[in-house]
Amino acid sequence: MFLARKELWFSKKRFFLIGFIIVLITWLVFVLSGLGNGLSDLGTAVIRYSDLDVAIFEKDSELTLGKSTLPESVVAEALEVEGVEEAASIATAAGAIYRGVNVDEETGKKTAVLFVGIESGSFMEPKTISGENLNEAEPNRVLVDESLMREGFKLNDKITLNGVGTEYTIGGFVSNKTLNHMPAIFVTMDTLRGFKYMVPGSDMGIEKPISAVFLKGNNIDTEELTAAIDGIETGSIKETLNGIPGYSAESGTINLMLWLLIFISAFVIAVFFYVLTTQKVNQFGVMKAIGASNGFIIKSVVSEVFLLSGISILIGVGLTYLMTLVLPEDMPFTLLPNMVMLYGVILLATSLIGSLFSIRSIIKIDPITALGRVE
Repeated sequence: MFLARKELWFSKKRFFLIGFIIVLITWLVFVLSGLGNGLSDLGTAVIRYSDLDVAIFEKDSELTLGKSTLPESVVAEALEVEGVEEAASIATAAGAIYRGVNVDEETGKKTAVLFVGIESGSFMEPKTISGENLNEAEPNRVLVDESLMREGFKLNDKITLNGVGTEYTIGGFVSNKTLNHMPAIFVTMDTLRGFKYMVPGSDMGIEKPISAVFLKGNNIDTEELTAAIDGIETGSIKETLNGIPGYSAESGTINLMLWLLIFISAFVIAVFFYVLTTQKVNQFGVMKAIGASNGFIIKSVVSEVFLLSGISILIGVGLTYLMTLVLPEDMPFTLLPNMVMLYGVILLATSLIGSLFSIRSIIKIDPITALGRVE
């Protein structure tokens, strides 16, 4: 490590250029990761950040909320299964809202939202960042995603559901709760049923219809669930996320770009250090002539890569966090600490693996031949 530090300092201009490229690659990886997570949050945040362990849907609904309709009695049946600690019903309905009682120049334009019906006090109810939680005694007070603040909505504002005319009051704001790329508005289940199934026959004759039941517990036996409850299918949180329209395509595209970038970065770093190694053949020859082993030289090269890559990756992470301070508020960008750690370690590992391509050329160096090349 001592020799590696000396080498980096002695040839700082050369290594600065390599480090700068690694910084840019790292920066791009984390920016893509943040944008990918941001897009995923827009489509899945309500479910992604819930305490869901197992989800129950109607059979053949492909684990999609919009295709599933169940009776509320499934909640009680699920609670009887071993391992289930809590069960929360959920239902969704897309709609458009506007402030006030009329759409005019003063109240502003319509805003597309997704209503999420839940039971007050269940584990699916989000924590408020301002205002109060849902209250069954006040069914027309709702919780809305904080993104609506940027559109001018405020606490205690009156909002009207377009096409229905029902008026609600914003009782609280919640953080990062979106679904299907729309801000979520949380309402009590009875409130949601009041407009979702207002057309006769739309509930298909099901008593107290819901879309799905989310379960929380330890070692929940999904086979026991499907055997105990007729007409259902179950899925994990990952399978439930994949059932959200567009989620798999979005995440797959971003992940492909990220892994291609990481692969290319490993190749670029490997080429750089291979060229540097060939340029230092005479120096390695001198080191071998005075007794340095192949292992000592290889350790020195790998240490150089470790130091240079580690410092460059940390700078790239810092630049990414600084960039978040100037991004527009409405840009979907979420930088998760665990993802930063994961991609940081992967980038460092690929850099070290890339440097190993130089090992063969180091081992093949003949001290006599190398000394003959010294000018």
